[in-house]
Amino acid sequence: MEAEIREFMEYLSQERQASKNTQMSYRRDLDQMEGYLREQGIVETKKVTRTVLNSYILYLENQGRAATTISRMMASMKAFFHYEFRQGKISRDPAELLKAPKVEKKVPTILSVEEVTSLLNQPDGSSPKEIRDKAMLELLYATGIRVSELIGLQLEDLNLPIGFITCRDQNKERTVPFGKITKQALEQYLDQARSILLKGKESALLFVNCSGTSMSRQGFWKIIKHYGAKAGITADITPHTLRHSFAAHLISNGADLRAVQSMMGHSDMATTQAYTAYVQKEDLVRAAYHTAHPRQ
Repeated sequence: MEAEIREFMEYLSQERQASKNTQMSYRRDLDQMEGYLREQGIVETKKVTRTVLNSYILYLENQGRAATTISRMMASMKAFFHYEFRQGKISRDPAELLKAPKVEKKVPTILSVEEVTSLLNQPDGSSPKEIRDKAMLELLYATGIRVSELIGLQLEDLNLPIGFITCRDQNKERTVPFGKITKQALEQYLDQARSILLKGKESALLFVNCSGTSMSRQGFWKIIKHYGAKAGITADITPHTLRHSFAAHLISNGADLRAVQSMMGHSDMATTQAYTAYVQKEDLVRAAYHTAHPRQ
């Protein structure tokens, strides 16, 4: 089965041109499945049945795996066995009728405009690091890009005169605009901080860490936690919180859903529409409060 998994991974990389993160996720899930099946004495895909896969899912549940994790692993299994079936390696797809466990959808943490403003005002510009942090936070909220996209931006992806960035993922790319405040923060970073942080090194990256090299996701996670605490924000914020807040605030102020979908890089409109439900709920609660509370 290892050979079949390797062949499937090549298919994902070459024909589907899946991202590196997607490939790593599929590989991890399928390797775990293959290990379990091997322990059961099953080493050929043609001997895998729906009953065997259901037993594997039950095993994962008994291990305490989260429903979201099991759902993701099932998606990997379904894609693999569907590929095997289409290639004629197996006569029946054992994963076709598998049902994923119900996943409880968590409401994303969305900051108020006041909370975001307080967060963005925390870096005081007293050092090159604070100037950089200010530029990163402003850009993240101004564009709603993912943290992986933020730390992966290169200088050539920034069009400062016009005010937009270009995000690339394999063969797909999108441009996202930003406003004057963000432009000013980026100008200050480029003029006063970036060369100091680079320490004589050269880099194509827009943002670098204090050693002049690429920043990690964990590094930026610590940055936003630090300034969130300084701002007195009690919500458990992450880099994705600003992405959620970006979308919710745009929609709340009447932005076109398709425009928001394009800026966010969502392939499915339903993902973007989820923010509409949140905004409508918040508006309903606010209206009910102002209408019914006796001390309004």
